[in-house]
Amino acid sequence: MGVQGLCRLIEANSQIYQDVCFRDSRLLIDGSNLRHWLYFRSGLDQNHGGEYAAFEDLIGKFVKALEDCRIQPYVVLDGGTDITGNRLDTLRSRAKDRIRRAHTAAEEGGWGSILPPLANQVFKQTLARLEVPVAQCFGEADREIAALASEWKCPVLSNDSDFYIFDLPAGLLPIHRFQWKSVERSGSRRESFIRCKSYTTSSFCTLFNIQPQVLPVFAALAGNDYVKLQEVRLTYCWASSAPAGSGSADLLEELLRWLRDFQRPWEAVEAALTLMGDLSRQREAEVLQGLSLGTEEYQLPPSSLKRFFTDETAPHLLPEAVGLVPNWARLPLTQGRLTGDILDVLLLQRVSLGPMVDHGSLPSAYLTSRPLRRVMYGLLLGGGRSVRVEETDREGLRLGSCRIRPALRGVAQQLKLDSLDKLRFPRPAENSLGDLLPSAPESPTVFQNLFEAV
Repeated sequence: MGVQGLCRLIEANSQIYQDVCFRDSRLLIDGSNLRHWLYFRSGLDQNHGGEYAAFEDLIGKFVKALEDCRIQPYVVLDGGTDITGNRLDTLRSRAKDRIRRAHTAAEEGGWGSILPPLANQVFKQTLARLEVPVAQCFGEADREIAALASEWKCPVLSNDSDFYIFDLPAGLLPIHRFQWKSVERSGSRRESFIRCKSYTTSSFCTLFNIQPQVLPVFAALAGNDYVKLQEVRLTYCWASSAPAGSGSADLLEELLRWLRDFQRPWEAVEAALTLMGDLSRQREAEVLQGLSLGTEEYQLPPSSLKRFFTDETAPHLLPEAVGLVPNWARLPLTQGRLTGDILDVLLLQRVSLGPMVDHGSLPSAYLTSRPLRRVMYGLLLGGGRSVRVEETDREGLRLGSCRIRPALRGVAQQLKLDSLDKLRFPRPAENSLGDLLPSAPESPTVFQNLFEAV
């Protein structure tokens, strides 16, 4: 998610921030955001497979800084892809951009901000070793983070611009303003703290003189990952006074000035539709639906992660997932021991393979591991003739897709997804997939040793 240009607008009006000496508090961390920030800002290798030992050390130093200040971190990660498909165009656009950047990095050197393939695994394993509570959502993490932060009344650490829109009682601590490398001490007890900046939506609304309830409409009209109004936004009808060539931050300021006249969200939406000119009924319905989706994303549901962090109770599955995702998988998915790709396979029969740094004239590196993925698809979906998984991968410098048939042979054909967690691998480790048989309870589970066995 994200509102384009909003971070630049906030930084251009930095008086909106409040200086904070942060300590003695819970802290909800946008794990996906932190993972990228730590790796990309550290100077670690991006083009030759990654520097995982150095990354592990960096994560450890970050956690140690929090511990020194008696800050209890709770890390929340993205899981599967949004099953509604509302973000599909955005995800494809970003994937195309990463393909171009990965090719440029391979051809010319330099960094394209492409995360090494095992960085996510190293991130999760290191946090587990350090006993940092981690939760992986069944979908996007932003709303889940904001919902729990609202209930716990603790701040959120992230650089995602959507957290400038969520109404967070304890505010947002932007990662780029979080000086964790310079822990300081003060007072007679020499208590440790981290200097940072705190943002609240009340400060934003006061600065720009708009009603807090209109803020989600601002995000929707500005355009976020759920709202695509390019066709009607090209005129920027509310920005008649903006000079030609204005940047996105300038146009956002014009939009905020226009919104000052409205007390209620629906008034702003109706006025915006009027300014967009004569729209067909179908187009008007599409615009209204987009605006509705865009504003609803900032309405916070009850937290589904609160009980997980307190007593390891896994959240309930979404209604669309009931009957497709086995109950035994809920807890390992939430713990991050199973990847979000498993949800994508079960719910969407679709997997997006993130670009790696390789030359666009060469075949995708993912072709090498396709036989392993076919085995995973077979275990999850069975081996029916009509079953296919759509893999989205690089084809040259284009984003292409291919429908892959799951592989299911031998004894594996008799396995059932609902009881797959009961399956054990016998020893020794040289077993093949044909040796999948029930064994002693202390043996590792099928997913823990699947790729080792293959």
